[in-house]
Amino acid sequence: MEARKTFSSAARNFSSSSLRERLSSIHLPTPPIPVTAFPTPNIDFVPRRIPRKRRLQTLAVALWSTTIVWCTFAWLVMMSIPPLWPALALYMIWALYVDRSPEHGGRLSPWFRSGRFWRYFADYYPASLLKTCDLPADRPYVFGYHPHGIIGMGALCTFATESTGFSHFYPGIVPHLLTLASNFRMPFYRDILLAMGICSVSKQSCSNILKGGPGQAITIVVGGAAESLSARPGTADLTLRKRLGFIKIAIQHGADLVPVFSFGENDIYEQMPNDPGTSVYTLQKKFQNVFGFTLPLFHGRGLLNYNLGLLPYRRRIVAVIGHPIHVEKCEKPTLEEITHIQQLYIEELMRIWHTHKDEFARTRKRELSIIE
Repeated sequence: MEARKTFSSAARNFSSSSLRERLSSIHLPTPPIPVTAFPTPNIDFVPRRIPRKRRLQTLAVALWSTTIVWCTFAWLVMMSIPPLWPALALYMIWALYVDRSPEHGGRLSPWFRSGRFWRYFADYYPASLLKTCDLPADRPYVFGYHPHGIIGMGALCTFATESTGFSHFYPGIVPHLLTLASNFRMPFYRDILLAMGICSVSKQSCSNILKGGPGQAITIVVGGAAESLSARPGTADLTLRKRLGFIKIAIQHGADLVPVFSFGENDIYEQMPNDPGTSVYTLQKKFQNVFGFTLPLFHGRGLLNYNLGLLPYRRRIVAVIGHPIHVEKCEKPTLEEITHIQQLYIEELMRIWHTHKDEFARTRKRELSIIE
């Protein structure tokens, strides 16, 4: 009987001690982290009380930035209405095969270019024009615009609208901003571009406009799609050295060359890293080779916030229009003549940069550079 009690007590002691050891060896999971502890995007939302004028400026930029979307949507809606099909078919035949306005100076509308909408659009950044000398309207002109930026909003304000007062500063000169011919294949959007005086950048289009006589002017964003891949705030990396076509056209038509440098054009968007040699850069260049344009991976602000979206930031753009480089008309200029004019052009462009960089590019990360 005594032995049985001793055995029962030992068993209880063994069971309790072994149970404690086993329980102590179990590692309980850490309690879940509260939802509020996870990092959240630091989105800076716009305040509720904003002056009406600023809201209209933002709305103007948002509407223009989505013009292609709205035009496409309107086209699809009209296509869903069968009675409109004959009219839409006639419109497309006329737009694609009959209308030659993109190659012959567009259908510029002074009323449309001078609308209040464009003043709100320009005041958003704000965008302005700085005149450095007079340009007599007794000859044609070729304006070279630098840098391209992501989209070229400064070029639009200066040469496709009257929001910065181009006609006031240069009376008698009719500017035509040039863009890819593919933009004129989009229904309704093409008509908006033509009303702004925007035309195709083809060689034939340039020739037709400059043959219009004194006062006719074309504006070419020289760097093109290749330069847009280098557009980052605080930089001015230009694609210019190999671009000789616009100089040759100017010489062939006896048109003075005018360099334009737009301070702030590269600052209105942030672009994701795409250094040469990376897979992102390679894909962008392949896309450019196939379609003629590229797709920079960029971001800006939103309609209701200041740091997340596809709208440009509110950062000042100042287009400085330099001194003209007079050229003698020559139907077949030699390479030496073209490169000589190019050197004069680059010197004037660098003069603009060095003269105004401390005023308009105070936050620059490096100096202007011609990368290719």
